[in-house]
Amino acid sequence: MNSAPVVILHTDNPDPALQIATAAHPDLEIHTCDSYAALPQMIADTAAEVVYSVRFAGTPGFPRDAIVNSATVRWLSVGGSGTDHLGTWDSKRLTVTNAAGVAADMMAEYTLGAMLHFSLNLPGFRGAQKERHWNAGKVEPIAGKTILIVGLGKTGQAIAQRCKALGLTVLGVRARPAPLDHVDVVQGMADLPDLWPQADFIAVCVPLLDSTLGMIDATAIKMMKRSAVLIDVSRGGVVDQKALAQALQKNALKGAALDVFETEPLPEDSLFWEMPNVIVTPHCASVYDGWDLKSVRMFCDNLTRYRRGAPLLNIVDPMRGY
Repeated sequence: MNSAPVVILHTDNPDPALQIATAAHPDLEIHTCDSYAALPQMIADTAAEVVYSVRFAGTPGFPRDAIVNSATVRWLSVGGSGTDHLGTWDSKRLTVTNAAGVAADMMAEYTLGAMLHFSLNLPGFRGAQKERHWNAGKVEPIAGKTILIVGLGKTGQAIAQRCKALGLTVLGVRARPAPLDHVDVVQGMADLPDLWPQADFIAVCVPLLDSTLGMIDATAIKMMKRSAVLIDVSRGGVVDQKALAQALQKNALKGAALDVFETEPLPEDSLFWEMPNVIVTPHCASVYDGWDLKSVRMFCDNLTRYRRGAPLLNIVDPMRGY
């Protein structure tokens, strides 16, 4: 391992990222690249050993092969949490880390906002306000309700902490069940059929893997309460959106808040746009001012470990996908 590796920062916000990186590692040769097209040549020209990369222009066109198959790149630091755009890689030759947790708090707040949106009937009150109509109304508490968190990584745990503080019963599933703070019951993915009927809110925050693709399908949705609200902050493809749309049209679910979609941008002819019981957001639950710079700082801390030969944080297993 080179104590002074050549580094590339691949991001659409390169100047602040470079300032942070050079302040933390002033002795290193650090390059920036703000396009997908230019990265392969930059890797070749610089013989970079370390690449920090943000998927800033979507998955199509992402220069995956240039990084994964490079003869010189030994460590890829993914600026976000998802690594589904990379496929698989040889972990003996390339180490991949992610920035898991960089947006966990924000995604937890998004989830709470969606829960309150439906429990407080904000759309109904807004509609009445628009018509200048003073009608009898009521709000519904979330305290005493039950949330099922599908995926108890850093985002799932951040959601659990907030929900427990607000008086909810917290159920959760993860690939390797083990007790967690703020979660009343932790079970495995195979136990989901027993858990769907118990939940008033369902927060989906698993990565997109072969094992999670389409996991929330028509069968799962039929097991949910008609009064349940589904909140999806995972990846497009985890939820079967055709089955979800059909259930929402039939009022088989109370509502859904969707931040991710099978096709992005969401096509103009999608039924979700017009559904009054659906919140559509453009894959932005993890996007807040400064998230990218926080991710760069996490990378720089890991880069210090890399240079010292210490174990890296947030190493992704290519077979598990997280």
